[in-house]
Amino acid sequence: MTKHVAVLMGGWSSERPVSLSSGKACALALGEAGYKVSEVDVDRDIAQVLADLKPDVAFNALHGPFGEDGCIQGVLEILNIAYTHSGVLASSLAMDKQKAKDVMKAAGIPVAEAKVMHRLEAAKQHVMKPPYVVKPVCEGSSFGVLIVQEGHEHPPQELFSSDWPYGDIVMVERYIPGRELTCAAMDGRALEVTEILSTDDGFYDYDAKYAPGGSSHILPATLKPNIYQYIQSLTLTAHKALGCRGVSRADFRFDDTGEGEGELICLEVNTQPGMTPTSLVPELAAHEGMTFAQLVSWMVEDATCDR
Repeated sequence: MTKHVAVLMGGWSSERPVSLSSGKACALALGEAGYKVSEVDVDRDIAQVLADLKPDVAFNALHGPFGEDGCIQGVLEILNIAYTHSGVLASSLAMDKQKAKDVMKAAGIPVAEAKVMHRLEAAKQHVMKPPYVVKPVCEGSSFGVLIVQEGHEHPPQELFSSDWPYGDIVMVERYIPGRELTCAAMDGRALEVTEILSTDDGFYDYDAKYAPGGSSHILPATLKPNIYQYIQSLTLTAHKALGCRGVSRADFRFDDTGEGEGELICLEVNTQPGMTPTSLVPELAAHEGMTFAQLVSWMVEDATCDR
């Protein structure tokens, strides 16, 4: 019997366009792999839509709040529909940058010093010596991330804006210079390590992540073997510490500008990695010899409730 997969995409977060791109790519690949596929643009009536649709599996291609913070996962648990990626607790933990940082630090993973506060407090005066980064505590795709460079006279004044769309609670985190690295955990093991280079040699922002040509990737990353293997080890440790399932991706900064081995910091774990044509996890899987259709099929077959 052909398995019926509902691909959940869209939603109403800032990451809706990314989710639609991810979802459509996954739906196409799953159809090619022989599954019966229903594309679902998620709205507030999603519980009723799924109850009527009665899929065997929900492929979660949502990004941002509601989609990867434990909310949709809870709905799927109530409906008893098997779903991909991480469960309620792991999704909620990983989405909250400070709580995830606390868990990772307790697991021995190096993280950057940070403070969590109201955005208006962060806007009044420097609460940390520059350079530092201000980021919404529960957003993804680099939305709302502001970098305060050394020598800057005052904090980002955008934080005072009445139409600031990313929530009132922000994290102020020490800026880590150096190289942008990422690694994925899948099926109980770490994949290879990718180095990400923004084409304008700037911050790996939304455009660098998703625009064609916005960044270039070095896979495998050119690193000393001990650093390379350490990143893989930390990726798997973070995946397990947060209780992730399916595929997750850990992002790192590696400052090798000084003497010695350099500082390696884990920035965050993404429980819903992008699945767009320019995304990192499909590229990492391809490097392992896995086609995109094989990757999404593995995710469907891995799907369960009680994750």
